[in-house]
Amino acid sequence: MPSIRKYRRDTTEVSCCLKYVIFGVNVLFWFLGLIVLAVGVWAWTEKDTFNNLSRLTNIALDPAFILICVGTITFIIGFTGCVGALRENTCLLACYAVFLALLLLAEMTAGILFFVFKDWIKQQATSGFQTFITHYREDPDQQNLIDWIQEDWLQCCGVEGPRDWDRNAYFNCSSGAVGSREACGVPFSCCRNKPQDIIRNKQCGYDVRKPTYSFDIAKIIYDKGCLEAAEEWFDRNLLIVATSAVCTAFAQILGICFAQNLRADIFAQKAKWH
Repeated sequence: MPSIRKYRRDTTEVSCCLKYVIFGVNVLFWFLGLIVLAVGVWAWTEKDTFNNLSRLTNIALDPAFILICVGTITFIIGFTGCVGALRENTCLLACYAVFLALLLLAEMTAGILFFVFKDWIKQQATSGFQTFITHYREDPDQQNLIDWIQEDWLQCCGVEGPRDWDRNAYFNCSSGAVGSREACGVPFSCCRNKPQDIIRNKQCGYDVRKPTYSFDIAKIIYDKGCLEAAEEWFDRNLLIVATSAVCTAFAQILGICFAQNLRADIFAQKAKWH
């Protein structure tokens, strides 16, 4: 009876599957980070921020700056993982694993601090949103962000209610004396959408906070503040948020393990050659 010879992959051989899984996933993150970074830089250029450094007083609240930070971090992690796997560079793979570990640690720390200092974070979020309202007409990025939060995401108006728009110079009720047509009103994003409206009415919030306003305000604008609406949204979607956080952490742990296994294969192969 002829003998059957069994072939086994050399344990010192670099796994092509592992190598190209890391490469394929991270090349997507690399391009995604590049796109987000480019959008953030473009937004700063459009606002002429680079030539007007006085705008940097509220840099932490600038959506363009946040995009630049997120894009830079994503680009660096994607670059180290993509190039490290493709070139079988153990140094880049080590950096990739370290970056993922630090990011995972930061996310876990942020999650713990969120529940421990929930009231403090709520105060900071309230203060930040109030600052957005104050500078609503000064920064188009902040304006678009507020409009998206109020109209599309939470269906709310102001931080605690429509009266918060008194913080803005254009919507303050005393602004009528200086000729502001928006005085004692709210932005159009506070208005309730009507299915029959084909064109968005940008003037729907005019005069709604005046004592002499003759229509039912509750039918025209949202009377709930965004802080309360955000808490209700979080309570409704707690399971989804928790599941997403767990899946993200699991993916990062897998990335760290894959990178370490690939490094071990590369080291073993180099040891065999020598």
